[in-house]
Amino acid sequence: MIEVNNLVKNYGKYQAVKDISFKVYDGEVLGFLGPNGAGKSTTMNIITGYISATSGEVKIGGFDILANPTEAKKKIGYLPEIPPVYIDMTVTEYLHFVAELKGVAKDKTVAMLDDIMGRIKITHVSQKLIKNLSKGYRQRVGLAQAMVGYPEVLILDEPTVGLDPKQIIEIREVIKELSKEHTIILSSHILSEISAVCNRVMIINSGQIVAIDTPEDLSSRLGENRYEIRIKGDKEKALEAFKFSERIAHIDDMGSKEEGTWDFVVSGKENVDVREEIFNTAVANNIVLLLIKNDKMSLEDIFLQVTEGEFVKNDKKSETNEDTVSQTEEEVK
Repeated sequence: MIEVNNLVKNYGKYQAVKDISFKVYDGEVLGFLGPNGAGKSTTMNIITGYISATSGEVKIGGFDILANPTEAKKKIGYLPEIPPVYIDMTVTEYLHFVAELKGVAKDKTVAMLDDIMGRIKITHVSQKLIKNLSKGYRQRVGLAQAMVGYPEVLILDEPTVGLDPKQIIEIREVIKELSKEHTIILSSHILSEISAVCNRVMIINSGQIVAIDTPEDLSSRLGENRYEIRIKGDKEKALEAFKFSERIAHIDDMGSKEEGTWDFVVSGKENVDVREEIFNTAVANNIVLLLIKNDKMSLEDIFLQVTEGEFVKNDKKSETNEDTVSQTEEEVK
């Protein structure tokens, strides 16, 4: 549905986006992550046709966003970080205005807007001035305008920013419902949101893609040589023993969860089965080893690791769509 090839965006000598390529498939929800200044908003603005690229191409449903902007944009609904609402209009007036801008046939407008407002759950505020709505409901109105015309693709930039926990849950449920019928790119700094609704995650840093895969597979691959252990006895003795090992990259103190025991997260060096090293070190130092298990990384752990460390390419097809293409070294260079 969305195809981005060798995308570059320069601002003078500064390169905001550095030759990135990726695809988003029909019915997929792609979480788009990155630290501030990473190039997320620039990339999203190029995909929507709001700004042009220095080089490369973006296709929406097979239509090039620059060569065929009218056809490509018909397939896109966009919710920027600040919803583009006119606060002195009622919800109905505003959505009728949006429908007119998008060229929706007049004889279809009323039925379409009634359907959209029902799905977004804003029918009961349809006659209220937007300026009198809470921020959560303004976000809903912003989502509704993105859906006008029934676009196949929704691009949502920070849809829950500034909302309280209850409003975040409500918007999350709306997005889950929308994902049943739309291909979605969702950008958010709230990583729990991405984990809750996205099939795949793409992380961008300094204008480059540093990871793309399902959250589960990223966690497995990045945490494959990282284990949580629990020992009984002298904490400092255990720390010294594990730190002394040349085959252990680092050990993190996780405190005590059970009286008389201590928990650590141990990471092995490359090409080392750290489980064997943990066991041998414990035996050699008379350390009682009570637990050893693989430590699955959270999305927050993954985000911090790949934005501060090395690139992580996708070496296999995504399980969410068998046609997903592996992310090559050229695509993340």
